[in-house]
Amino acid sequence: MKKSVLFILAALLGLTALVGCGGSGNTVSTDGSTSMEKVIGSLAEAYMIANGDTTVTYNPTGSGSGITAVSEGRCDIGLSSRELKAEELAKGLKATVLAYDGIAIIVNPENGVENLTMQQLADMYTGKITNWSEVGGADGAIVLIGREAGSGTRDGFESITDTEDNCAYRQELTSTGDVITTVASNPNAIGYASLAAVKDNVKIVSIDGVIPTEESVKNGSYTVQRPFVLVTKDGVELSKAAQDFFDYITSQEAADIILAAGAVPAN
Repeated sequence: MKKSVLFILAALLGLTALVGCGGSGNTVSTDGSTSMEKVIGSLAEAYMIANGDTTVTYNPTGSGSGITAVSEGRCDIGLSSRELKAEELAKGLKATVLAYDGIAIIVNPENGVENLTMQQLADMYTGKITNWSEVGGADGAIVLIGREAGSGTRDGFESITDTEDNCAYRQELTSTGDVITTVASNPNAIGYASLAAVKDNVKIVSIDGVIPTEESVKNGSYTVQRPFVLVTKDGVELSKAAQDFFDYITSQEAADIILAAGAVPAN
């Protein structure tokens, strides 16, 4: 009997505690960025359809935790929505860019603001601009929503906007989905989220007149963007199954799947 295939979407099924991080046999374990859920899920699904004897698991712990899991040998492939830092590279970790993702700036659909400059965005998040009326919106105190420390999305956003360690967040949330839900429920809220994850319950604001799209991310005209990175140990061989999966998702063959998941393939 053909072995059944199961892709564990721990974030959706609430099975995070049951998902082992270390790979064995024909199991490939991935761990890390919640922003990469749609991309890695689509790739894993396609791969497992073609390779029925292999199971790919995904543990949505955030970029920092995924990087640590690789470093400690608790998973095959880490998922990071930011570049590796110098100290992480010094530990023998290796980064392979899988795709590029626009970080969408999102507001509530009731918010009348359509565009912000990069400087306005930075000034809002550092508390220099505190009311929507200062950027052409209705009177109302700006509610700043962001991600928790260690999040790749937060690291990317703050480095791009030059606001590291200076953001005056009202709420720091632990997943992309939580940010989107919170902004959708508060007319005065603003947040940031992976473009691939944004739904129609929030509105995307253009930055310096450019809206994040596949084309604007690819050509660099949309400047609030970051890489989706696969993290492995330099000089340490992956298992046969993990290497085969890695080779597949970084090949030209996987490009259309990455595009359909809302990111721009690196290859």
